[in-house]
Amino acid sequence: MLELSGLYYPNRIARYFFLAMDDVMGPNGLNVVLSLAGLDRYIGNLPPDDLAKQFDFAYMASLNYALEEMYGIRGGRGMALRVGRASFSQGLRRFGALSGVAHPAFRNLPLEERCDLGLRALADIFTNFSDQASSVQISDNGYLFTVNTSPMAWGRISDKPVCHALVGILQECLRWVSNGHEFYVHETACLACGDGHCEFKINNTPIG
Repeated sequence: MLELSGLYYPNRIARYFFLAMDDVMGPNGLNVVLSLAGLDRYIGNLPPDDLAKQFDFAYMASLNYALEEMYGIRGGRGMALRVGRASFSQGLRRFGALSGVAHPAFRNLPLEERCDLGLRALADIFTNFSDQASSVQISDNGYLFTVNTSPMAWGRISDKPVCHALVGILQECLRWVSNGHEFYVHETACLACGDGHCEFKINNTPIG
């Protein structure tokens, strides 16, 4: 277990992540990952469905590291991407401002505006309901999604970015707001690599 950060996700967002792992890996796979991460207390005991900020960033980082231990570096990366995408589908898409995405008025907006509003809504959710301060800036040919302190990178040291679950969340958010288009999301800076923050570059042109 990594040293506790004193920074937290609300239980509800952590619960979405657990439900996503159960969906992607099955209950046995989830239990193994929890055990590897030193989080046996959560086996058969999901975080409650409330907004209390009680799920330490170190727990999230340990879960993501456990995925790499279980599936290898490459396999763990792919699994974290899938879990991130599933966690958005499991609940984040109905969280806060993102709940309005299904409204016909939103669906009638131009694609670029929908993507911009969706990313900003996601950033606001993380900033307002957790200790993951996030922001969005327009860049050449796309967007930069910046996370001051990423739960996935807390306490970790790596020569490559490790916030694969956040990449998956961003990918699925964009697919949701764009009505099915896929976008290229690439983590260009990561706390685990010694950078001052985590940064994700997103092309504004869909790849599919």
